[in-house]
Amino acid sequence: MKPAECDDNIIKIVTPVKAQDIEKLAVGTKLEIHGTIYCGRDAVLPKLVELIEDNNLNRINLSLKGAVIFHTAVSPAGIGPTTSNKVEIEKSIPTLSKAGVKIHIGKGSLSQRTVEALNKNNAVFAVTPPVSAVFSQKIVSSRVFAFKKEGMEALFEMVVKGFPAIVAIAHGKSIYHGPETQGV
Repeated sequence: MKPAECDDNIIKIVTPVKAQDIEKLAVGTKLEIHGTIYCGRDAVLPKLVELIEDNNLNRINLSLKGAVIFHTAVSPAGIGPTTSNKVEIEKSIPTLSKAGVKIHIGKGSLSQRTVEALNKNNAVFAVTPPVSAVFSQKIVSSRVFAFKKEGMEALFEMVVKGFPAIVAIAHGKSIYHGPETQGV
């Protein structure tokens, strides 16, 4: 399904995300994501990278082709983005992108090296404000997908409807670096 314009120039993205959907996004694009989002942070993202590097992702029956990963833990109090430039999280982004993740959602600036890895793998980084109540209303269902012993930091699978995000890094450009950030 192609990205579709929603109200207020918001692009509707349906998972799994297609490469051509990503090609149409730019820094500052407002997104509304529908479908499955995987949630993980410093405890599980390195474990996913290890499974990918060992060619064992099939052990947890997970395909990352066209996936969206939200850098968050899931708790009864709600969800909100964690800082994506934490070493364990940022180091996972290039490998996860190469494995098929098209959209990473979190908060904070990422290194130029990560910006380049996203660009190379036709993936983007989107930010979203830490508004747990808004996010909680967008969750249709949620379940622990893998690494249950990590508790609220386990890998969760959520089905969402109208999950908001804004593209922060796309095609080698970032709202956090360089002259293109003027006026954003």
